[in-house]
Amino acid sequence: MNILLFLNLTAKGIKAMIMHKKTQSHKCIFGKTAIFTLILAGYLASPINGVAEELILKKGDRVAIVGDSITEQKQYSKFIELYLLACVPELDLTMFQFGWSGERAPGFANRMENDFVPWQPTVVTTCFGMNDGSYRPYTDQIGKTYEKGTRLIQDRCKVLGARMIVGGPGPVDSQSWRPESPEADLYYNENLGKLSEIAGTMAISNGFVYAKLHPIMMEIMKNAKASLGDDYQVCGRDGVHPGANGHLVMAYAFLKAMGLDGEIGTITVDMNGKTTATAGHKVVSAKNGNITIESSRYPFCFLNDTRSILPFVPFNQNLNRYILVVKNLPTKTAEIKWGEASKTFSKEQLEAGINLAAEFLDNPFLKPFDALNRVVSQKQAQETRAIKGLITNFRYLENDFPDDEEVENATAILRQKLFEQNDKCAAEARATVQPVTHTIQIIPIKEN
Repeated sequence: MNILLFLNLTAKGIKAMIMHKKTQSHKCIFGKTAIFTLILAGYLASPINGVAEELILKKGDRVAIVGDSITEQKQYSKFIELYLLACVPELDLTMFQFGWSGERAPGFANRMENDFVPWQPTVVTTCFGMNDGSYRPYTDQIGKTYEKGTRLIQDRCKVLGARMIVGGPGPVDSQSWRPESPEADLYYNENLGKLSEIAGTMAISNGFVYAKLHPIMMEIMKNAKASLGDDYQVCGRDGVHPGANGHLVMAYAFLKAMGLDGEIGTITVDMNGKTTATAGHKVVSAKNGNITIESSRYPFCFLNDTRSILPFVPFNQNLNRYILVVKNLPTKTAEIKWGEASKTFSKEQLEAGINLAAEFLDNPFLKPFDALNRVVSQKQAQETRAIKGLITNFRYLENDFPDDEEVENATAILRQKLFEQNDKCAAEARATVQPVTHTIQIIPIKEN
């Protein structure tokens, strides 16, 4: 199917679903949208969208995370950085977030040369469109202006040789955005959906990856509200700026689009024989069902208010598989203890493999992961100060002092110093990911 046609059908389907939601009960609506859900799920999995079929990241990449105030919230950008540092540390990546509140695509295009290009990114994620839509119904002029700014960004990245993951805008919340105007979310999500189509079509034509942020978030928002109620906010209290739960969905969309396979590791225990572990994990000891592992790759851990959204986003299934396989269990069930928590599983479940990251949200990696979270939070706050407080102003100095070699040299030195400081912070963040030694206990449960 032609991508533009499919995107148009998807947007119309979403609009129809929300329109129906406005006049019917949850039970009635969401039970009748299963076919649309299946179609959209198939669309989200289709390679025609530009989703990377293989990992687009390379060892030593410099990853720029670019966007408006939603990016400057430093939540989805932090989740992306945490994942790339902890879950695939072997890639040795450096990240920098360039979020700027209120920004539109043309605005970033205008400051790219001064603020962004000198950092020398090799991979770029973009999330523009929320402000570009002007918070009103779509017009051709809105589309043309957004397309022009998006084209400038993508063309410049192409010249740089940078690989792009283009997000487009996310949605506004169907309940909390302008609740005094019940139809407002309908027309604005239709607008944002069209801007998403523009960004995605351009990305694919340029050989970039399209992260499909808007349709993914719309689908997850619909399902979460169907289960938890309309008042469950996916896009935040103001309907625009998500809380941690919505930012986790955004991070999922970008990480999945990067082509990450989600394989954190597999521990295979033969109760009658040997215990083995895949790359990133080393078996320290294994005796009588007590398995001690040293892991340099962490599973992603869920902090703050992200856990409520997990039933509706396949983060653990697609990006966070830390599997325990138990063979030759002598009983029908066994208790698995990991850290302070324990759960009971059947022999069949353990033979097929259980995902420790999904089954044990509180686990031995939680504290070191939170320590990394604090380091990355401080690092990204420094990035905002460097760009918005200092670097972006260099262009005005150069305008005020044209052809002044001393001013040019001074700003070049300051920019270099600030980016060197960022690289130092990035190295400290990478160094925070130290191997974690942990024990898994497998306790066969005998029948009475």
